[in-house]
Amino acid sequence: MKKEPCLEPLHPIERTGPEELRKLQLERMRETLTHAYGQSPVYRKKFDEAGVNPSDLRSLKDIQKFPFTTKQDLRDHYPFGFFAVPMEQIVRIHASSGTTGKPTVVGYTAEDIRHWADLVARSIRAAGGTSSDKVHVSYGYGLFTGGLGAHYGAERLGAAVIPMSGGQTEKQVQLIQDFDPDIIMVTPSYMLNLADEMDRQGVNPKKLSLRAGIFGAEPWTEAMRSSLEERLDITATDIYGLSEVMGPGVAQECVETKDGPVVWEDHFYPEIIDSSTGENLPDGEAGELVFTTLTKKAMPVIRYRTRDLSRLLPGTARSMRRMDRITGRNDDMMIVRGVNVFPSQIEEHLLKVGKLSPHYYIELSKDNHLDVMTVHTEATEELNAAEKAAAAEQLRHSIKAYIGVTAQIVVHARGTVPRSQGKAKRIVDNRV
Repeated sequence: MKKEPCLEPLHPIERTGPEELRKLQLERMRETLTHAYGQSPVYRKKFDEAGVNPSDLRSLKDIQKFPFTTKQDLRDHYPFGFFAVPMEQIVRIHASSGTTGKPTVVGYTAEDIRHWADLVARSIRAAGGTSSDKVHVSYGYGLFTGGLGAHYGAERLGAAVIPMSGGQTEKQVQLIQDFDPDIIMVTPSYMLNLADEMDRQGVNPKKLSLRAGIFGAEPWTEAMRSSLEERLDITATDIYGLSEVMGPGVAQECVETKDGPVVWEDHFYPEIIDSSTGENLPDGEAGELVFTTLTKKAMPVIRYRTRDLSRLLPGTARSMRRMDRITGRNDDMMIVRGVNVFPSQIEEHLLKVGKLSPHYYIELSKDNHLDVMTVHTEATEELNAAEKAAAAEQLRHSIKAYIGVTAQIVVHARGTVPRSQGKAKRIVDNRV
């Protein structure tokens, strides 16, 4: 039932040489800095306080002279303080969930929306999508950028969109059987939830029409990719984005190589910095990912600190640079008895234990002032007490040997760990 796609030609910019690309970036970066300085009181003040002016940008490296933008900056000017066009030019407003404070609000002009749709269409094409496909969108609609970002991009490609959004898991599986979509766009954790529901309904996912999954909005591992591809008989690629920079489609992994998302550098200029010092790091070194938008009018962002940890790598399937897979976020990093730990590290080792499910969360607590990390997961099948203990010991040993922390492992019955309806909540910190 899975059809072979007839891929459409690449956009010429995806093959452009580095010299031509850098020239375009410099031109667009100058325009962006001039626009931000002239139209955004916030950026005018930030630039003046840092003693810089758009005219100081003579090369791409000169962007390092300009101040960073942070999530807190956006919150401090909530809701519309970062907009750089009059409100009558704004055609769309999105916002983050605001679960850790005020939401960050993002505005778009009609031109911004067109660019966004073009880039998501380019991303779906890079994942193997075509205009003849049906795309099942399970990202949440609403203020979250995932659902509408995927929707408009699939339409721009010419595909037929199934705008399902998140939730209604039973119905999602039913419609996947009935509507025969070729591609699904969803968080990897919710795809696991859908796969479990297929099992519950006795649906064989390998007989479905789905041939590709475009997964994003949360970090996931190579082990998770292998698990999803094997379980569902699909190709799984990584889409990257964040609301403050645009939404999904800032970068996309190519199906030919599956070696990290290609940054669409004609619209975004990436940097990697040392999170502690703010100093720039060369390509190939790991650090915090920073973006400057090159074409956004409603709300340009200059040197936005994403808090995502990655590195920049040479282009392969496309001439533009790639991001390595996100290993975690600065704010997701747990410090357990002096050791830095990311949920993605736990996930990697969890997926190596055959009898344990990739559904998990990490609970942090204190015992006589000492940190205690407990990994809650569940069995993939009915296990007796001895089998549960053996699986838990295998995971505990692996975490201790490779990450360097001692973890308590609790193996719950199958289906009892809370399921995600969108982005998974991996950490419950009870230490404060």
